[in-house]
Amino acid sequence: MTVFKRAGRRKRSAAAPRVGFFGHLGAENIGNDASMEAVLAYLRTDYADAIVDAMCPGPETMRERFDVPAVPLFWQQRFDRRVSGVPAIGLKILGKGIDAARTASWVRRHDVVIVPGAGVLEASLPLWPWGMPYALFLLSASGRLFGTKVAFVSVGAGAIRQPLMRWLSNSAARLAFYRSYRDAGAHEAMRLRGLDVSRDRVYTDLAVALPEPPCDRADVGDPSIVAVGVMAYYGSNDQRRQAQEIHSSYVTGMKQFVRWLVDVGRSVRLLVGDTNGSDDSVVQEILTDLRENRRDLDPSRVVAEPLISYTDVMRAMQPVGSVVAIRYHNIVCATALSKPTISIGYSPKHDALMADMGLSDFCQPVDELDVDYLIKQFTKLESQSSQLRQTMLERNAAKARLIEAQFAELSAVLFPPAETAPARAMHEPAV
Repeated sequence: MTVFKRAGRRKRSAAAPRVGFFGHLGAENIGNDASMEAVLAYLRTDYADAIVDAMCPGPETMRERFDVPAVPLFWQQRFDRRVSGVPAIGLKILGKGIDAARTASWVRRHDVVIVPGAGVLEASLPLWPWGMPYALFLLSASGRLFGTKVAFVSVGAGAIRQPLMRWLSNSAARLAFYRSYRDAGAHEAMRLRGLDVSRDRVYTDLAVALPEPPCDRADVGDPSIVAVGVMAYYGSNDQRRQAQEIHSSYVTGMKQFVRWLVDVGRSVRLLVGDTNGSDDSVVQEILTDLRENRRDLDPSRVVAEPLISYTDVMRAMQPVGSVVAIRYHNIVCATALSKPTISIGYSPKHDALMADMGLSDFCQPVDELDVDYLIKQFTKLESQSSQLRQTMLERNAAKARLIEAQFAELSAVLFPPAETAPARAMHEPAV
């Protein structure tokens, strides 16, 4: 991965800015936290005196891992493990009204609130309207009410078919002070959803800003080692009725593929994309399948890497020669490290990322997973690895420049010097 160095602290207004993070953070999703961590590093470098806190589902993680004070995103979170059944439903309904007041009170205490990356304007995985879409609507509406700059920074977006969810998501985006996207597909999706995106910019995924950890290997990785990223995948928001069937088909395919890898002499590193244990079930199914069907296999040939952060994912991928993954941020990480990669995608964002990196021939949708075709793709991937790696190195250099441009724009729009503060209207999306 191309690592760039920031030029140093930029000019800012005299008062220390009060900045909040908002979103699905600290909630055991490695990719979401990576996006936040990138923006946090930017703030701590360029605005060292900024007063930073967060409103999110995982306030303990934000405090302990990132040293960021935080409060729960939802009022009823405190009851999730203590109350169930009808009382739990009643608390959730009550909580929606309380959350409106809580969010407004929190937002008004900030100059800027940042929603850092992630697919907050899409519904490619199961999602309910009264969860994050409602929370984002409250955020943006409160920002408009109190004059707080709400910024959706390098976020993902996609088509949303459910009317209520689409209205909440669209309204949140319209009311925001600033929007940018992580790929052109997200920008186009919001245009098709009826938003004026003429002043919205496309940059890249924020996670690519995180520096690669030190590595003992000076080469490009061992071609005999393959990282296989897995996920507890149960289909999209529109496939809830087929969830178990979709999950079973996907896991069966990954078992077959891992068996093939070891049969042709490869070693495998199994990776996950969250830390809540859900992906671990797929890892265990693959390991159990190998114990039953490849009894003589040395256990060291297929291992599960312990991961709790995006840096851990980078460190686990550094020694490998290639990557096959489904989790979006596993693919972001692999391509940022210039590893020849195959995407087993569940959203158009996968195809957009792979196209950006010159890897369009190495995608297939998880809902149509064809193991025989996956094997052919992998064989082709290995045969073209040197050429693909060079292409990715060049495109990662361009992405580093995009990240720098994104942060420069944030400084100009969200933290302008006092004498340029009236420029707000030049950047505010139309309602």
